[in-house]
Amino acid sequence: MKEYGSLEKVIVLATSDLHGHILPMTYGANESADIGLAKIAAKIRKIQSEEGNILLIDNGDMIQGTPLTYHYVKYLKYKPNPLIKVLNHLQYDAGIIGNHEFNYGMSILNQVVSQSNFPWLSANIVHHSTKETYFGIPYITKTFKNGIKAAVLGLTTHFTPNWENPVHIQNLYFEDACLTAKRWVPYIHETEQPDLMIVAYHGGFERDISTGKATEKETGENQAYQICQEVDGIDILLTGHQHRKLEGEVNGVAVLQPGSKGECLGKVTIEMQKVDSGWKILKKVPELLMADDASDKEVVNLVHFYEKKTQTWLDEPIGEIEGDMQIHDPFEVRKAEHPVVELINRVQMEASSTLISSTALFHNGSPGFKQKVTMRDIISNYIYPNTLVVLQLLGSDIKAALERSASYFIVDADGKIAVNPRFAIPKPQHYNYDMWEGIEYVINVAKPLGSRIERLLFNGEPLSMMMEYEVVMNNYRAGGGGGYEMFKGKEVIKEVQKDMTELLADYFYRHPVVKAGVNHNWKVVNRP
Repeated sequence: MKEYGSLEKVIVLATSDLHGHILPMTYGANESADIGLAKIAAKIRKIQSEEGNILLIDNGDMIQGTPLTYHYVKYLKYKPNPLIKVLNHLQYDAGIIGNHEFNYGMSILNQVVSQSNFPWLSANIVHHSTKETYFGIPYITKTFKNGIKAAVLGLTTHFTPNWENPVHIQNLYFEDACLTAKRWVPYIHETEQPDLMIVAYHGGFERDISTGKATEKETGENQAYQICQEVDGIDILLTGHQHRKLEGEVNGVAVLQPGSKGECLGKVTIEMQKVDSGWKILKKVPELLMADDASDKEVVNLVHFYEKKTQTWLDEPIGEIEGDMQIHDPFEVRKAEHPVVELINRVQMEASSTLISSTALFHNGSPGFKQKVTMRDIISNYIYPNTLVVLQLLGSDIKAALERSASYFIVDADGKIAVNPRFAIPKPQHYNYDMWEGIEYVINVAKPLGSRIERLLFNGEPLSMMMEYEVVMNNYRAGGGGGYEMFKGKEVIKEVQKDMTELLADYFYRHPVVKAGVNHNWKVVNRP
């Protein structure tokens, strides 16, 4: 039994937004990089060998995001999930449900939960009918050998239904994360009487952690700052979702966000002292440990079979490009029509038999297509497991959506067209700028926000604001994701359930040689 006044340490380790990255590499270029769970594992194992009181938590968005995870779900799901194999090996204490955990559907997520040697937590995801916690338990406690008792409450951004395919979450209800914390944290203190209260929230900060200044429109997607201010009794708040690297303190709460893709390991060192009533926290030190160690060999071996199968699949040739379809500058792709965007819209229109389509260039690492096209190229350019939805929209809805996209641009101090910081800070959101096919339009960045769309035509005639049009887009956007509120609740004409990466591959199989070209149906200008 520990004597009064004795000192102890507790170490909380956190990963978040791994998005399927195990090995230290980028799949598009097939090059090594200082990312991935294998490198993080080396740090985890070292700390586990040196310290006694450790809590190891993954904070969500783990099972989706790389060709490895996509290939596993499509071709190897009869085998254990490779991510779960690694987390079980590293003896994680808990996983938090992230919004991307639902991307492959509930059958895959339920399989993940059943294979895990640790519980998955999310107190605010409940059964739609009974309002009981869907994933079993909302929190865990862990009592260390020295008698220190820690509690971990799991929460998920309740904005998830704005992005996810409704079929994947049809029996679920997402309660407000902050309100849920207000209910559960006092209950845990009263019932469990923990010495250390941790909230692991798959969500981020809506305000600057130092100044409290708003950094984004308060939609409810990110509530970490609000939770720190309004929920008493939290010692540590682990965050994620935004892919930011943050460490600090808000209203006495130690806060941490460890980036994405295994860039770094989050670590909070808590110094505690034995007192009459239990243990008193003396100090909390959050820090980020960069993934710069050599990879853990055991982790690499655990996923070798999956990785070998994935690499073989990625390098299968499926078609050719005639002309230049490589991306040299992603900003220029968004300023002037590019063959890659033209191709994606063309595939969407053909797959859905519609005349109007919209899509985005999802990330600045999109390489485009070289002359010889492989599955690696497709996955590198279209990184999400999206399906397609055809919506019935008024012309006024289309105009509103175009104005939303037009807000992506600003005119900088030098009079040049640049990216609106709202699309880059605090989280890059370049995927929320859409480019359209089947209509003609001009974005005039010199005009005020909301009045930038000029010369909006369909079939050579002005688009009627009161007429209805069928438009195909991905399921994320069709649900209103990315600030496209005008799409919410619109009539769904058709759904194409085949994954877009498969549709793109099928297109190349049917058209072995694809010409790189654009039809110049839109442009971005800066003319007062």
